[in-house]
Amino acid sequence: MGSTADAVNDSVQFSLVIPTYNESSNVAEMVEQLTSLLTGFVPGGYELIVVDDDSPDHTWQVAQALTRDYPHLRVMRRQQERGLSSAVIRGWQVAQGEILGVIDADLQHPPEVLLELLQATLNGADLAVASRHVEGGGVSEWSIVRRFLSRGAQMIGLVLCPDVVGRVSDPMSGYFMVRRRAIAGPTLNPLGYKILLEVIGRGSIGSIAEAGYVFQERQSGQSKVTWKQYIEYLGHLIRLRSGDRASRVKQVFPTKRFIRYGLVGLSGVVVDMAFFYWFTEQVGLSLVLSKVIAAEIAIISNFVGNDVWTFADITQRQSGWQPRLKRLLKFNLICLMSLALDVLLLQLFYHFIFNNSLKYVANLLAIGLVALWNFWINVKLSWRVTEVDRRLR
Repeated sequence: MGSTADAVNDSVQFSLVIPTYNESSNVAEMVEQLTSLLTGFVPGGYELIVVDDDSPDHTWQVAQALTRDYPHLRVMRRQQERGLSSAVIRGWQVAQGEILGVIDADLQHPPEVLLELLQATLNGADLAVASRHVEGGGVSEWSIVRRFLSRGAQMIGLVLCPDVVGRVSDPMSGYFMVRRRAIAGPTLNPLGYKILLEVIGRGSIGSIAEAGYVFQERQSGQSKVTWKQYIEYLGHLIRLRSGDRASRVKQVFPTKRFIRYGLVGLSGVVVDMAFFYWFTEQVGLSLVLSKVIAAEIAIISNFVGNDVWTFADITQRQSGWQPRLKRLLKFNLICLMSLALDVLLLQLFYHFIFNNSLKYVANLLAIGLVALWNFWINVKLSWRVTEVDRRLR
């Protein structure tokens, strides 16, 4: 991106790239909606850049015909390259604005959110991201499988590359804008279709703003999300993890919050051990069943403690039973996933390490080994503490 700095046009503040492939039925409506919004917000100070990968349905040709009515529209037809991320890079390389953005052409990204993102950037944000995971955000009609895959991908990202993925609430978002100067130095070479990871990982991103949006179902055409793209996403994370940029991103570890989380967790240990004793010794249940029931009771106890104390500053901004229930479900799901590891470790310690003895010590060790994992994932998913600058919104 460093070579594009010369392209800046003082009259153009904002350049929005629209990558397309087989979007001939959507591109006209998309251009019309964007034009209507942006003309009233930054009249004469923006450009739309359609970058088409030589679509068989001639999307590029349909878009080119629109330039007669929309002089701020530019069209690129790529015949040798393929891929969403590289299309965005090519569009940014010819862009004239200081603020660079990207939006899907399939109308799944509601165009009206663009103004909130643009205002945040004009107010000083280096990066403004449309998120499905903040207030006002969500997905319309996603299946349970798709929701699981999306959240699972985010959790894997938090494990492999927390200093990048953890900076925003929706690292899988393809709807955002960034200041040119923040990405002008490094060479961006994203793998797969999630360019936001590359922008955060290799750019000089300071302040970040987020705006909630509801991901819409396609009005026409077919989804382009495939298993190959999930594999590419993992490859991109690994590459960022092994690079030196990600290791230099500094984040302050939430020590005070971790101490509170730990104290709540200790109370949960007491609850877990007490019920574990009750179910094994008094009720006579099996080791595994006793562990599962005791752990679930402790999970609910820990959630209450964390919600009213550890993350009180966040829960005050997310009051009401619906947000609390949503946090409980997330917390419970994460802890139940860890419970599987907890049970395996208990079995390992009890049967193999301690030779069918010291079951309470085995249980205590199993609890301790998953505590840090639970804290980190819950910080990133159950109680959002993303370092975004709310003043820029």
